[in-house]
Formats: sequence, structure tokens, C-alpha cells
Amino acid sequence: MRLSKKFIIPVLGASLLMPTMANVSASEMKSTAVTPAADLRADLDYLLSEHFTLAVAAMTTAYDGSKDADEAFKALDQNAVDMEPAIASIYGEKGAAEFERIFREHNNYTDDFVKATKDNDEAAMAEVDKEVEQFVNEFAKFLSTATEGKLPEAAAKDALRMHEDQVKETFEDYVEGDYEGAAKTYREGFQHMFDISKALSTSIVTQMPDKFENSKADTPAADLRSTLNSLAAEHFALATMGMQKGFEGAKDYDYIGWSENANTADFKAAIGSVYGDEGAAQFEKIWQGDHINAQAEFVSAQIKDDKAGEQAAKDKLHKFAQEFGTFLGSATGENLPTKAAQEAVKAHEDTVIKTFEQYVAGDYAGSYDTYREGYKLMFGVGQALGDAIVKQNPDKFAGTAMPSDMPKTGMGGASEQTTNPLTIIWTALGSLAALMAVVVVRKRKLSK
Repeated sequence: MRLSKKFIIPVLGASLLMPTMANVSASEMKSTAVTPAADLRADLDYLLSEHFTLAVAAMTTAYDGSKDADEAFKALDQNAVDMEPAIASIYGEKGAAEFERIFREHNNYTDDFVKATKDNDEAAMAEVDKEVEQFVNEFAKFLSTATEGKLPEAAAKDALRMHEDQVKETFEDYVEGDYEGAAKTYREGFQHMFDISKALSTSIVTQMPDKFENSKADTPAADLRSTLNSLAAEHFALATMGMQKGFEGAKDYDYIGWSENANTADFKAAIGSVYGDEGAAQFEKIWQGDHINAQAEFVSAQIKDDKAGEQAAKDKLHKFAQEFGTFLGSATGENLPTKAAQEAVKAHEDTVIKTFEQYVAGDYAGSYDTYREGYKLMFGVGQALGDAIVKQNPDKFAGTAMPSDMPKTGMGGASEQTTNPLTIIWTALGSLAALMAVVVVRKRKLSK
């Protein structure tokens, strides 16, 4: 497999992140999604998944000869640079130097693969294949050694090879014009990064329990936070991608829309399993109407140079921020305050619009900077919402296994209980994870 190896590097960098949370007692950790171990996992979620989105962007823009291709590669490289201080803080300068040697060279291999594909150079592709295999072996050994075997070398190799396959397949499907296949594999590859972050963070915490105050990375609360991270971050990546491709009239635009609809369906399934059909319909109306549709309307207005249309779309997005923030505040019993939720959603919408406007203006460096800012913001949303749900229902998240007796409730009526439905969104998200797994298996079967 000759694919871009830059994707796996974040696994390394992130795996060495130090916890930054202040000391908390064991009792406090039982009722919160914010612990040293959960923070480590969230950092890995962020860095690894961002790496995947930027790697795919760098490869496809380079292949197309897009004006923003250079900035995509710079953003990808900066993602790696952002991991290095964490490595040095644990392994010292020698460890950081070794990381940089492996990682930065790997980024170059990705660029080589794109060039070989454009030139249809079979010999060059074969050479990149060898380099990728060398990288997989070397990096897997590094991870295993760094974690003192808590992450077995064989397991690390399997995870890295799967990642390489997913990136390679996404890119090759795109090159061949199989945009449906590219969209499906993109979603599969994106989700795989969160699987890696869970395994890696658990290995690190097991290796160094004192550094993480004996907290765990694989608790129900940490799982909830990570699932919210995944859904929110994927939405942001697809929203910005979709707006840019819509503006350019890209051939794969419809399939980015398919991915956005699939992401929305995942959210709706989670809400519906808690609120029932009525609650799911309410969520979809707010999310789709004054949100996804408004983003598309903003792009259309930009193309037409329709200033009134642009303002109307922005007004809809601001309305969405108010309505959705109110929804979240009410659902969590104000454990996530309505005002804070509204401000967070508005900040999200502002970064989506700014990323797009900078792209349209030709400020590609600014656009990628804002993209990275907005992408990271989604992990703050995951933290705040996840922690609010856990604090609202602390007994259900006090252990180390998934809650099995969450109360039934729902808008429109599965129960007469007064407990707010979103307190049990954990159960819904568990169903969502199963649904995602089905999608992945289905895709693999189709590709055989």
C-alpha cells in the first residue's frame, strides 16, 4: 500500500500528550467527563481526526492542482508540529527528534504518491509502497516501545495499515471519479481515527496511571464525550468542504451532500432513540432547515453576488444558534446553560462562514487557519455537552461499564417520567455507534 503516511503520525504525537487538568478526587471523576485520561483521549481524537481530514484535503487538492493545495499541505504539517511539544514533555528532546524524523518524512511520501498518480508512474508508486510499509513497521515499533508494550506492536501495525488503506482508497476513488465510494470511505476512515485514539489513550493511561491520577480513558463518560466529538467534528469538516465544493461546482459536490445527510441522520437516530419520532422530527427541523439549508443558501448567494441573500442566510444561522442552544440548555436541565450553548453554536457557525469567505476571497492561508480553529472548537462542544449530560445523571456514569438501566422517556411519549430525555442520550449514542459499525462493514463487503 503506497498511500500517504502522514496520517498516522498524529497517532504518535497525540499518544504522548500530557494531561493538563488540575488534580481531582476520585469521587469528582466519577461524575464528570472531564478527567486527565478523558482529556488525553479527547486530545487524540482532535489531532488524529484533524490529521485525517487535512491529509485527504492535501492529496485531493494537489491532484486537482487547486489554488489552495499548498496551504492544505502546510496545515497538515502544522498539525504534526503541534504534537511535538507533547512528545518532548514526556520523552525529552531525543524522543521529539525521533518523532519528527519519522513523521515529517512520512508527509513527503504522501506528496510523492500524488505526483506518481498524476504521472501514472507505476515505478514511483511501487517505491512509495515500500516507503509506507517501512513507515508502518517503524512507527508501530516506536508506539509499542513508547508504551512499554501496552500497545502491542502487531496491533499497532494492523491499525496503521487499516488507516493507510482507508486514505488510499478514499484518494483513489476520488481520482477514478467514484465519488460515492470516496465519500463512504472518508466517513469510515474518519471514524477509525477515534477508534485509534481510544486504544492508544487507554494504553498510555495503563502505562502511566499516576500521571493521569488513576482515571480511565474508556469509561462510559469518556465514551460519550468521544462520540460527541466525532459527530460534531465530522459535521464541521463536511460543512466547510461542502460549501467550498458548492462554490466551485465540484463534480463530487452531491456526494459531500450525501455525507452531510448521513451525519445528520446519525444525529437524528440518536435523538430519536431518546425522544421518539416527534423529538427526532423537531431536531431535524431545527438542524436541517435553519442550519444545513442556510449554509447552502449562503453559498448560492455568494455565487450570485446577492448581498441580501447572504444576509438572509446569516440571519437564519444566527436563529439556528439561538434555537439549538435553547434546545440543548433545556434538554440538559441547564447543566449546559442555554446562554453558553447559544454562544458555542454561534461561534461554530461564525467559523464555518469565515472559513468559506476567506476561501472565496483567495485568502487560503487564512481559510485553513480558521478551519483549524473551528475544527478544534467542536471538541470544546463535545466536552461541554458530554460533561453536562454526565453531571445531570451522575449515577449512570460512575462506573467503568456502559449503563444498562437508563430510564425510558421521550417527547411524545414512551414514558411518564419527568427525567429529561437527553440525560439518557448515552443510550442513543450507543445505538449510533452500532449503526456506524454496520456502515463500515457494509462498505468493506462492497469493496471486495
